[in-house]
Amino acid sequence: MRNQPAVVLLVEDEPAHAEIVRRHFAERHPASRLRHVSDGQAALDYLYRRECHRQPERSPRPDLILLDLRLPRVDGLEVLKTVKDDPDLRQIPVVVLSTSAAEADLVNAYRHHANSYLVKPVDFAHFTALLDALCGYWLTFNTAPRGA
Repeated sequence: MRNQPAVVLLVEDEPAHAEIVRRHFAERHPASRLRHVSDGQAALDYLYRRECHRQPERSPRPDLILLDLRLPRVDGLEVLKTVKDDPDLRQIPVVVLSTSAAEADLVNAYRHHANSYLVKPVDFAHFTALLDALCGYWLTFNTAPRGA
């Protein structure tokens, strides 16, 4: 269990999906600090504190990354691979949150050390139930070291 609010980086290019996640966090986990970027390059810039994310107080190290796979500029699998290949970032749990249920995507995500792979339900009620379960586990019950 956490003593401090979690920082969650949402990497999601679909505005409707990002809004569902944002509202869920605002309503159910208001102490958490959700940061949102809409493409893979922006995610890497955030994680490596480049471009508009240079200031650590504006881009705190996330405790959890929620990562879509189909992203503009840099693909989600490439973001995952980069994070898990970097000794300074690899301890951050990465949960793939994708509309794809394709076996190849699942295999590739785990091959690149995803901590979890969740398929976004089409139904709003099921999507929010999935977010409840995800947040319950990763933000409430899971114990992990704080990011650097």
